[in-house]
Amino acid sequence: MEFADFRARLADDTARLTAVATDLGARVPSCPDWTVEDLVRHVALVYLHKVQCMRLGKHPADWPPDLSAEPALALLTRAYAELEAEFAARTPESAAYTWFDPDQTVGFWIRRMAHEAAVHRVDAELAAGLVTPVAAGLATDGVDEVLRIFLAWTSIEWPEDYTLADSPTIEVRTGGRSWFVRPTLAGVFVDTEGEAATTVSGEPSDVLLWLWRRVGDEAVTITGDPAGAKTLHALLEAGTQ
Repeated sequence: MEFADFRARLADDTARLTAVATDLGARVPSCPDWTVEDLVRHVALVYLHKVQCMRLGKHPADWPPDLSAEPALALLTRAYAELEAEFAARTPESAAYTWFDPDQTVGFWIRRMAHEAAVHRVDAELAAGLVTPVAAGLATDGVDEVLRIFLAWTSIEWPEDYTLADSPTIEVRTGGRSWFVRPTLAGVFVDTEGEAATTVSGEPSDVLLWLWRRVGDEAVTITGDPAGAKTLHALLEAGTQ
């Protein structure tokens, strides 16, 4: 996807999240400790955090600020406006602090925030009972992001957060692409080719939301050893907390 496409999806999903967040006291089924208001405030703070990462060139100190006096939806609207303004003032290649050492650019945050908005928009829709799919191109890219960055890179960078073991390879297949996920004692490795004991496949939106644990096994097709799907979900729970 082009960065302009990520920004367009970010705008659409933020608007959709705002539109469906009509009952701020409703529980969010996919985040059972949260109300819709908690969800909206979380997304707003994430956006504002990335604004500070770009402005300061480092992780902001004393984060998060206390913004409890600002109404949740107004806060989200303001946060998105500030985020978009920062993106508009920079190029994707501009330097920016990120937590992902291999990519210290604004482009990382453009991509990441598009996926942040998509998944949390679905959270808001689940609370409202009005779920719509994530756009296929964005969802396929999101599968790549969650497997290569949130799972593979973090499991090697912070292995103490995982219960690692040598396990059979799991293939994730969607959108005309495949990822072969190979858990080892040294971390999780993701390749574009291989042989798998388990395959998880389906439509891009369904596979993405399954990886993020927003939908159950019924949303995807699991073939081969079902234990592989459970292993992958357990690893992802550590990598996407």
